[in-house]
Formats: sequence, C-alpha cells, structure tokens
Amino acid sequence: WPCSPRRGGAACPSAGQIRAAFLRFFEERHGHRRLPSAPVRPRGDPRLLFVNAGMNQFKPIFLGTVHPRSELAQHRRVVNSQKCVRAGGKHNDLEDVGRDTYHHTFFEMLGNWSFGDYFKEEACSMAWELLTEVYEIPRDRLYVTYFGGDPSLGLSADEECRDVWLRLGVPASHVLPFPLKDNFWEMGDTGPCGPCTEIHYDHVGGGRNAAALVNQGSPDVVEIWNLVFMQYSREVEGNLLPLPQHHVDTGMGLERLVTVLQNKRSNYDTDLFTPILDAIHKGCRAPRYQGLVGDADVGRVNMAYRVVADHVRTLCVCVTDGIYPGFSGAELVLRRILRRAVRFCSEVLGAPPGLLASLVPTVVEVLGDAYPELTRNANQIKDIINENEAAFLSSLERGRRIIERTVQQIEPSTNFPAEVAWSLYGSLGFPLDLIDLMLEEKGITLDSAAFNELALEDAKRKAGGLQAEQPGSTNTQLDVHSLAQLQGSSVPATDDSPKYAYTLGQHGQYEFSPCQATVLMLYRDQSLQKEVGAGQRCGVILDRTNFYAEQGGQDSDQGYMIRLGQQDVLFPVESVHLCGGYVIHEVTAVETLRAGDQVQLFVDEAQRLACMTNHTATHLLNFALRHVLGDNTEQRGSHVTAERLRFDFDTKGHVTVEQLQQVEQVVQDLIKKNEVVHMAEVPLTLARRVEGLRAVDEGYPDPVRIVSLGVPVENVLTCDSEAAMQTSVELCCGTHLLQTGSVEDLAIISERQLVKGISRVIAVTGKQAKEAREVGQCLALEVDSVSLRMKQRITSIPEMQNLSKEVGQLTQVVASTAMPQWQRRELQTILKALQRTANTAIKKLELQQAEKKAQILLAKYCNQPVIIDTVPADSLSILMKVVNQLCDKSPGTSVLLLSPQASGEVLCACQVSKNCLPTFSAADWAVAVCTQMEGKAGGSPIVAKGSGNAKGMQGALTTALEFAQSKL
Repeated sequence: WPCSPRRGGAACPSAGQIRAAFLRFFEERHGHRRLPSAPVRPRGDPRLLFVNAGMNQFKPIFLGTVHPRSELAQHRRVVNSQKCVRAGGKHNDLEDVGRDTYHHTFFEMLGNWSFGDYFKEEACSMAWELLTEVYEIPRDRLYVTYFGGDPSLGLSADEECRDVWLRLGVPASHVLPFPLKDNFWEMGDTGPCGPCTEIHYDHVGGGRNAAALVNQGSPDVVEIWNLVFMQYSREVEGNLLPLPQHHVDTGMGLERLVTVLQNKRSNYDTDLFTPILDAIHKGCRAPRYQGLVGDADVGRVNMAYRVVADHVRTLCVCVTDGIYPGFSGAELVLRRILRRAVRFCSEVLGAPPGLLASLVPTVVEVLGDAYPELTRNANQIKDIINENEAAFLSSLERGRRIIERTVQQIEPSTNFPAEVAWSLYGSLGFPLDLIDLMLEEKGITLDSAAFNELALEDAKRKAGGLQAEQPGSTNTQLDVHSLAQLQGSSVPATDDSPKYAYTLGQHGQYEFSPCQATVLMLYRDQSLQKEVGAGQRCGVILDRTNFYAEQGGQDSDQGYMIRLGQQDVLFPVESVHLCGGYVIHEVTAVETLRAGDQVQLFVDEAQRLACMTNHTATHLLNFALRHVLGDNTEQRGSHVTAERLRFDFDTKGHVTVEQLQQVEQVVQDLIKKNEVVHMAEVPLTLARRVEGLRAVDEGYPDPVRIVSLGVPVENVLTCDSEAAMQTSVELCCGTHLLQTGSVEDLAIISERQLVKGISRVIAVTGKQAKEAREVGQCLALEVDSVSLRMKQRITSIPEMQNLSKEVGQLTQVVASTAMPQWQRRELQTILKALQRTANTAIKKLELQQAEKKAQILLAKYCNQPVIIDTVPADSLSILMKVVNQLCDKSPGTSVLLLSPQASGEVLCACQVSKNCLPTFSAADWAVAVCTQMEGKAGGSPIVAKGSGNAKGMQGALTTALEFAQSKL
C-alpha cells in the first residue's frame, strides 16, 4: 500500500495515492464493489440543490423504494469517492470559505457502505485496520466517540459500539460517549437514522491525552471519519421504530485525511490545493500565499487565494456535471460562487479578467485522474467561466451606475431604498456586502429591516414552489416499514408487463388487452390495510396491472377498475406510482374495497395513446437534435404528458431558426417512413456496450428495455454494430407507438435557454401540431397584410398610430400563441422591424406637423420674448415638438403652448430660453399653469410638460403671462 506517511521523512503520499489506497483496501481486502462518483446534480430529489454526501445516491436503498430488479438493489458492499458540494440549502459553507483553512464548497467524500450485510463489528474493525495499518496513523493520536444515549427518546447508550472499539485495543480513555446532537445521525425530519461513531485525530500528539478537546471545536483535534449505523426510522410523530434491515454508511473527507497524512495543519497546504494556489500567484499581482487568517491576513489576500482556489474546483465539477450558473436553485448558487470568486480575483488579488478560467487546466491536472469527465469538458468549463465573468463585470458597472443615480435621487435622505438594493441583488447578482461597502463610502445606510423582509418573502415564495414539487399523496408513497412488511409477508412485486400488451389493428387503431387482477393489499395513512371503507382515498396494490406508473419522465396512466360481477361500480384510478417494485394505484373507494377482491382494469385509452405518441416523438426529437446540432448534444431531462412533450438538452449557443426547421424536418422524414418501433428487454451489461446508445443518468432495472426505431434490437446488439449511430436507440421503460407514422406530425412550439448551456424545447404532435401550423400560417398572413399597409404612403398621424398599435397587438399574440417556434422567431423579427418603421414614420409626421404650426406662430409673434398661445395638437409629443421648433428658430424666445383635447383635457408644453436662466424655470412655469387647471406638471429648468382641465384654461393663459412677466 504505497500511501503510508513516513513520519519525520520527506516523502509523503500524494492525494491520488491516498484516495486510491482507500478504494483498493475495501475493494480488494473486503470484497466491496467500487462505484464511480455520482454527478453533483441530484437525481430525482427536488429537495437537494447539490449532492452533498456520499449516501445521496443510495437513499432509495435506505428508504426501501429501490426497484428490486435495478442494479442498485443488487449492491451489498460498496465503496467510492463521491464529489460533494455544500453551498446553499441546509449545508451552506459558502460564506465561511476563505475565512479559515478547512471550509470548502466542493470536497470529496470517501465512503464504504453495507446494505443489510455487515454492521458495527466489521465496520469499526475495517476502519481501524485502514487507519492504523495501511495509513500507519499512530494509534495514540486517534480518539473515537459513540452515542451516549437519550432518555427522552428511550434510547440507551450504544454500548455495543463502545465494546467493539475496546476489543480492537483502543484505550478506554480514548473511547468517549456523546449526546444526540453529536453522535446520532438523521437523514431528515423523518426517515432512516441511527447512532454514529466518529474517529478524531489529534494533530499535536506527543503522548498527551486530548480527550477533553474532542468535539470542542479545537483546530488541533479534528473529526476525520464518521461511521453511521442506520437501525431506526423516525416517524412523522417523532417516535423511532427499528428498521427492518440494518445499514452502514461511512464518510471521510479526503481533504482532511490528506492533511493528516501529509503532516499539514491546513487543507490548503496539501497537494490538492498547492498547484492551484501557485497558478493563482502566477496569474495575479498579489504576494505569494502564506496561509494567514483573521487580523494577520492584511488586506484579505490569503482569504482571496483560498476563495478562488476552492471556488474554481466547485465550478469545474458543477459545469462538468451539467449545472451552469443561472437564476434559480443550484444554478443560482453556482452563479454566486462564480461571482464571489471573480470579485476576489479582481478586487483583492488585482488579477486581470480571465484568471479564473486560466486555472481550469490546473484543476483538471489535480482531479482529472480520479474524475476523467473533467478532462473531457475542460474547454467548455473555460468558455462558461469566461462568459459569466464578462457578464458579471458588466453587471458590476451597471450596478454602480444605478447606486450613483439612486443616491442622487434620494438626496438629502441617507436611507437607501431596500427595493432598489433587492433588485440589484436579485436581478443583477450584485453582492450585498459590496452594496453595503459602496453606501458606507457615501455615508448612506441600507434599510436592512425592509431588505430582510423582501428576502423573507422571496424565500417563502420559493419554499412554496418547492412544496408544490414534493410528491403529493401519502397513499402512493410506501414507507420503509410497510415495504418491509410486504416483503416479509412474501407479497410479490407487481407484474406490470401487461402495460406493454397492445397491438395495432387492421385499420391502424391501437387495441389494448384487458387485464384482470387481484387486490393484494391496500395502503392508507402510512399503514397497510386489508379493507378500506367507502369514500376513503387509498393506494391499491395488485398482483398485476396494465396501468403505467409515473417514471422515466412519462406521466402515469389514468382510468378505472371494476370488481368482477359489479359492472356498474367504477373505482376511478387517479394516479399510479412505482415504489420498491410495487405499483400503487391511487383510488377513491366508492364502495368498501378488500384484499382478495378480483378486479378488471380499464386504462383511459385516449390518454395512454397520447402519452405513447408523445414519448415516441421525444425519441425522434432526441435523435433529430443530435443529428442537426452534433453528437455532443446530450439529454438533460424530459417530461411526457398527453398534451405535450418537454425536452432539455446541452447546447453551446442559441438554436437558430434554420436549425429548428432542420430538426422538425428530420422528425417529419422519420414519421413519413413509418418505421417500426422495436422494443426488447436485454441484460443491462449487454445494453451498455451499444455504441451510440442514448441513456440519461438514472438507475435502470436489469434486464433493461431497449427502444430502437427501424432496426431490430438483436441487430443493434451485434458486435461492431453502428445502428445506434444511424437511428434512435434508447434505454427506456416508457410505452411507445408500434410505428412512427402514428405520430402524424411534430411542431416545436417553444425553445429557450434555461441557463447558459442548457436549452428546453416544448413540442406538440398530431392534431395539435397541425393546429399550431395552421395558426402560424394565419398569423403570417396578418403580418404580411400589416407589412403591405406600412409600405403605402400614409400621411395621417392617427392612421399610422393605429397601424403601430396593430403591430403591438400582433407582437403579443405571436409571443403567446402555440405555433412553430421557427416561424414565431421569423414573425417576431419582421414585427420588430415594422414597429421601428411605424415609430419613425409617426415621429416624421409629427415633426412635419410641428414645423407647419411653428411657422404660423412665428409669423404671428415675430421675435417676441414670450409666446403664449393655444394650438390644436393630437398629442403631447406633437405639442412639445412645436415648442422645440419655435425655440430653435427663435433662440431668445420662451414658449408655453396649451392644446385643448376632445376629452376635456388640456395639454401643456413649455421651454425657457437659456438666456433667462436661472431666474425663469420651465418646470415652475408649467406647474403654475397646470395647477390653475387642477392638473400636474414636471420637468427641468429648460423644458417641462403637463396637463389639466379645460375649465381652467382661460385662467391658465393669464397665469402663464403673469408668471413670465414676473420673471423677465
């Protein structure tokens, strides 16, 4: 094991050797299966922003919801090194990063797991063997803690664990009990939990007893490994029940372990960080990193080094795993991480733009061997960092201007408006501490209470949205005890193969085979029941079903079931879910329903067929996007409903109008060919060998279903077959059409970028696609009609204004109507140009009209110092132009004009000659006149405008003259 430190010697093991030794130890000595790290984008858990612990990917095992045929369900002993990010949400280390030498946003978690295999004895023994024999850490520097019990929960001390450590030879003075908050681990408010034992390391050593410093926040004695023994489940009521199966979940932070084995006191002094810190020094004008913290770190230079080194690692890992800086959720957190790093680069380290992206090759060098995906995505990471940095620097400049302008507007007040600060923070991503700093320099303070209120409202709104995303009914989510009870009672998993039992009739119609089943169990209020009364909502578990349960991005079937012999009593099936191999039908019992009842199942055929159509169309779309945009186009998510389909994918830039047309054309060609849709179940290992196979990052059952368009599955599986490169071949459990011709048509009705690098398209099929095209054609004709009228010579301002209004209304209709997206973009481009043309024409006509009126008034008043009069004008804009024209042609004249309107309103516009400033103010003049007409006015000392009521117009003219005479 080439990883043990030679204490006192020069040669220390590298981080790579330490990581590799951990994985090999469990794989080779103790028969664990080595798994790759899951991506840091969580799979199927909307409550998590990022994967923040090694156990995240194994939650279905702990909860008992894992599909019995899935690869995940076969695991007994597992080891891996998991990429983790803790920033945002419950585990938020972001603001602490840089202040000390051990907080990180990205870290690696070394872990070994047992799923119903070994427990405390073996777990502790393996951990002790690795630390003391392989890594050769001196035993006298290690301390272990165990759960000391909690009388309020009726839990006694974990003496079993304590005795294991004593038998391993750990001195009693190094085996320490601690309460619930330190040594009892919980997954959440409810769910699997249990006592844990932690291993702590004393950096000082020297034969001292450091037991008093364990769990006291001392930097000298740190926790390095946590072994969790999952043996309970916390229920909704707060009580604990024993788990049907015991699991072991251990986690050891690689960064801390490397610090110990390389004889360092700071994670940033290990070879996981020193190459990055050296690269930062080369790229900036700051002095070299010295490891200083707190007051000793003058100018926060060392903090900046740590922030940038940590954050660039996080950026590299997140971007590689498909999380890009954006505006909500994990994407928003990553945006803040990037912007925090950019600020420290520019403001503290004095680095030029581009330093952050220049560090990517160094990060790849440090982490690329363990995570090869980083090497493959290095150029993309650099591009995304550079683009976002440029956008942020531009936002900073814009934010500074907004602050300057707001400060001027609020003078003489010294309270900065909270809503402006919130807008800067939320919309521009302007850092809050920078807002405070800039305001402090100007002697202005932010209304923090109002700002916090806005933040609280935003958090509540987001929490409400998250709540909506949570699985709705407790009658369809089996809890871990009910699952164990079903399995313990030998209740078989539901046979749902009848969902695939349908054929294509002679006349092209789909025929769905009937399905008869037996009620095995009912589930209500988190308990299994044999009987449910009328009017009660429950989950129904059958021995077999033809209903499709929601999975793989496809909505569940709906329909009804009837009891045999009771044709007139329908039990509506509202939704269907899969849980641990059992299909749960959510039903409202119209009569008493009992286990043992024989039922006949009827799927809503129209809804099922629509889902089948849209799911097959999704595969066609996936293939077409790859064909048009390139092989690097990877699926990021999809959702199929009866109404439409949604598809998210990687993209380097905006999808053009031409590309959208090409994608639709590729799909339509495949529809016209009426290709046969081949489906077959094959072993997962065999399926994964297929070159060009399309699959998303999720757990698949074994065997797995392959869906291939036009090419039989056996041909796809043959050695050296390139069929999957030429057509659509995907792993998919969904229900599909048997021939592509039934799709009829596909129209992409929306395409937008969710975040930089990920686009979302929404498409419709069949009749809806045809309707979308027809609507598009109708709107195109309307736009052509407006274009033709715009080209005619229009001399009437009202007529041109009506045309402009029509363009505006058409623009709104085009933006909101379901129509082909390529056509929408084309029409939007035309309408934008028409709007500009209309606005220019209106201005030109107004100017011509203003010139005529100005000429008449000039002839009437001939170089007089003040002109006060009434003129007909269709708008305030025209009236202002007349005033401007008069003053341009007679610079020494001050002008005020009123224009009575048919509505009874009087418009007012005025301009004061520069020769009359500052005694004569246009704004004061307009206010005096409009006040006389019971109206309002405003403006600058030179120009002003307003309006009032026609009843006071004569008095207003008198006031205008008297005011002017008093100032001249």
